[in-house]
Amino acid sequence: GIASVVAGHPLDTVKTRMQAGQGYGNTLKCVLTVYRNESVAGFFKGMSFPLASISIYSSVVFGVFSSTQRFLNQLRCGDPAAAPSLTDMTVASIVAGVISVGIGTPVDLVKIRLQMQTQPYKKANVKLKPTAPGYPVYRGPIHCFRTILQKEGITGVYRGMVSTLLRDVPGYCAYFIPYAWFCDWITPDGSSSPNPFSIWLAGGVAGAFSWAVCTPMDVVKSRLQADGVYLNQYKGTLDCMLQSYQNEGLKVFFRGLTVNTVRGFPSSAAMFLGYELSLKAMKRYQTETNP
Repeated sequence: GIASVVAGHPLDTVKTRMQAGQGYGNTLKCVLTVYRNESVAGFFKGMSFPLASISIYSSVVFGVFSSTQRFLNQLRCGDPAAAPSLTDMTVASIVAGVISVGIGTPVDLVKIRLQMQTQPYKKANVKLKPTAPGYPVYRGPIHCFRTILQKEGITGVYRGMVSTLLRDVPGYCAYFIPYAWFCDWITPDGSSSPNPFSIWLAGGVAGAFSWAVCTPMDVVKSRLQADGVYLNQYKGTLDCMLQSYQNEGLKVFFRGLTVNTVRGFPSSAAMFLGYELSLKAMKRYQTETNP
């Protein structure tokens, strides 16, 4: 999980700015604007909180997926280690997506608020003041989380939960299933497990495909969670979708598609490679200590 955050956060910042910010144009213009205004540090805004919490989040997602898959295998054929069916993988992906929302929503909210708090606000009648656009509202992730909790309550901490759910359920189906298929496809016959390159490549392809699939709802989620740094514009997921469509047309739901897809490859490649190698190392250690 930590490997995926380090590999993908700079492009995640670009993606969030393009989806919820104003005046960035294309991906290259966004990258140059962030660098010119905020230097390299601008790409790493909001990284500390997901970096600190990603271990728990990734453990839950991968643990729930694997445990659900083994449980379904046990019910279907009496062997938890049996090769999973497409139905088993789909159900396990859906369960993992639903469970992940409880942890992922607050983490994404804090990350996006920190990434977006210095952005120019598009309402002309907002007067500049110490908490107005261009001035940092939050001093860091802990201050951000505490401020949201104090001002908006527990519902504020879970702002964007519905859009996160609508993003993550299909997103994890398009994440785990292509990974398993592609891994099997590129693993040589007779090999008991895929080699590190196969894992890296399969994870990257799965990540790119998954993010391409869930970009429309990711746009809605980003806008909902960025909204509220200065004042609330959207009443909920549906209202955000309708306002975005009315103001910018259908193309708004594909903002950040390119950077999302590009970012998905290194981030997910690092995630799956780190997961599989860590799991093998722990199993090997367990075998050596308990023969």
